[in-house]
Amino acid sequence: MESWGEASESRLIGKRITRLSGKDKVTGKAKYTFDINRPGMLYGRILRSEVPHATVMGIDMSQAEALPGVKAVIPLIESGKKLRYQGQEIAAVAAETDDIAKDALRLIQVHLEALPHVVTEADAMAEGAPQIRENWAGNQSEPSINKNRDVAAGFEEAAVEVEATYHTPVQTHVCLETHGHVAEWEDEQNLTVWASTQGVFGVRRDLAQYFGLPPNQVRVITEHMGGGFGSKFGPGSEGEAAAKLARITGKAVKLMLTRKDEHLVAGNRPSMTQHVRAGATRDGRLIAYDMRGYGTGGISSGAGFVGPYVYHVPNTRTERVNVAVNAGNQRAMRAPGHPQGAFAMDSLMDELAEKLGMNPLEFRRINDSSEVRQAQYTLGAQEIGWHRRNNVPGAGNGVKKRGMGVGSGQWGGGGGRGTEARVTINADGTVEAVTGTQDIGTGIRTAIAIIVAEEFGLAPTDITVKVGDSAPGLPSGGSGGSQTTASVAPVIKTAAAAAKQKLFEHIAPLLEAPVADLRVGTGIIYVASDRTKTITWQQAAGQLGMESISEGGHWAEELRKGVVAGTQFAEVEVDTQTGAVKLIKIVAVQDCGLAINRLTTESQINGGVIMGLGQALLEERFMDAQTGRMLNANLEDYKIPGTFEIPEIKSIVFDTHRKVTGIGEPPCIPTPGAIANAVYNAIGVRIRELPLTPDRILTALAEKKA
Repeated sequence: MESWGEASESRLIGKRITRLSGKDKVTGKAKYTFDINRPGMLYGRILRSEVPHATVMGIDMSQAEALPGVKAVIPLIESGKKLRYQGQEIAAVAAETDDIAKDALRLIQVHLEALPHVVTEADAMAEGAPQIRENWAGNQSEPSINKNRDVAAGFEEAAVEVEATYHTPVQTHVCLETHGHVAEWEDEQNLTVWASTQGVFGVRRDLAQYFGLPPNQVRVITEHMGGGFGSKFGPGSEGEAAAKLARITGKAVKLMLTRKDEHLVAGNRPSMTQHVRAGATRDGRLIAYDMRGYGTGGISSGAGFVGPYVYHVPNTRTERVNVAVNAGNQRAMRAPGHPQGAFAMDSLMDELAEKLGMNPLEFRRINDSSEVRQAQYTLGAQEIGWHRRNNVPGAGNGVKKRGMGVGSGQWGGGGGRGTEARVTINADGTVEAVTGTQDIGTGIRTAIAIIVAEEFGLAPTDITVKVGDSAPGLPSGGSGGSQTTASVAPVIKTAAAAAKQKLFEHIAPLLEAPVADLRVGTGIIYVASDRTKTITWQQAAGQLGMESISEGGHWAEELRKGVVAGTQFAEVEVDTQTGAVKLIKIVAVQDCGLAINRLTTESQINGGVIMGLGQALLEERFMDAQTGRMLNANLEDYKIPGTFEIPEIKSIVFDTHRKVTGIGEPPCIPTPGAIANAVYNAIGVRIRELPLTPDRILTALAEKKA
């Protein structure tokens, strides 16, 4: 059976290792898609709808085609078809400069017949609302209903009840590197694309299908990628347009989305409104949970959410519907559905605990079957100083009030089959590890180097890692669902072990020892039963002569793990005169299985917390009901966390076993609930709608005073 070995035996795995790509990134040497410039390259732009709903009656591209410097103009929608949201693609141009491409867009004349629209859930659900999706009755999907045991009987047992409505708005992904591609044809049948993507082989597959090519005639390269969070898998219409323009012109074409485009069409986290009624027994056991919820994923479905979340409730009934509106599609966003569910559930848990007169942490302990989280509660409470928490929410007379809260989460991330990799040992002692996965900024390059270096007794910097390129023909899945490390690491580990075994077979006669008696040390190979018999790594590799050893790996089930648990504690300070919330500290205790690189793991936890606090305090898409347009499709009015919003974050890597799992998504789940509960503990007023902006806090305080 494959094993990662004992922690005490690891030189590198589980330690803090600097990223291999760090120097290239800080010096600007690292090439992102936006940095790719090909000889004679053209610049692509897309004309997008500024209306939310209309029928296209005609498109006149003649003036744009006649503009000097324009090399191609193509329609992206046919006359007679409907535009269903602001930002939908109408036409694309390729020109010698980006300015000429922008000028060309202004010369395209589009004739539209306006149609009625709705961009809010309330308007879409109202009687007589204009129909958005033709295959639904009204603008709502068929409800998804789940039942467990008898909810009515559960409420009869309940000593206390809470009935409340919790709301989380639409968030956009806000990838700092916008979606985009550089497409170049070698000839009519061979395409190379530099893509900002979370799925190199998914983009290759989709473009091959689009152009009717064998997959091996499409090469996709992602050297570095600047943020995706679930939104960057297929090439999208922008990737297809770039490749089509490149084929027409015979020139490379770069087409990157604008910041506005990114907000409108590159995906979002759906909203969620949850009407919840829940009950608990006098001794603090959750006994009944009834929830009706709805959310919008724009013109698509996909407004998934989770409830009841984490905590065990024996009697449940849930009903969920999707609501269609004239806005861009949702796409998976870091832990889809979980942050919405966790915020509502953790708020509900505190409200029930208060009715029972219980400490909310003790109430959680009673209802949480996870042994891991039980231990995390103890560790996190000690680190945040839970004993300092207000016994009475809102206690004290000062203008600035402090409070503490707790939230919990869980996620999968156990990886899966499909990755192929090869590890090669050359006669000069160099080592190369190759696989088709992509490093989306989470450090998989370094993790691969650590695993191989650990196996060979080398340093991570001794390993050449090649990822993000489909050309070697070693496929790997997309980097989503926290699957990357758990999918790739076992294959790299087994490939390195196989290559090491082959090397041992070469040098065993030289050392006059059986293969099974050979071991690696730091830069050497030795005989376990006679430590005087050694050979350096360079000498051992030199025995290969003109040959190399190159071995593939396999996905070993026993090297990975599935579900992980986490909990977070937040301390906040609320200014009751301005409504401003200042985060003092967040303690994030996260189960992550075997941390290949502890430094990167802590960084991933920090990043998840920062995204979670953005959802809790800042992020919200604003739609204008009259015009159907997004009002804050920029980085001035759409607020995300910056330096001044980020508090002290204590990331605690909670090691539970020697098996690999993914960590990209879990840390963003508990944050909103922990912060919302901390704000309540500070001011004594419950706000059930995110984000917790100053206006909402001041309104709630005024209503309490009244």
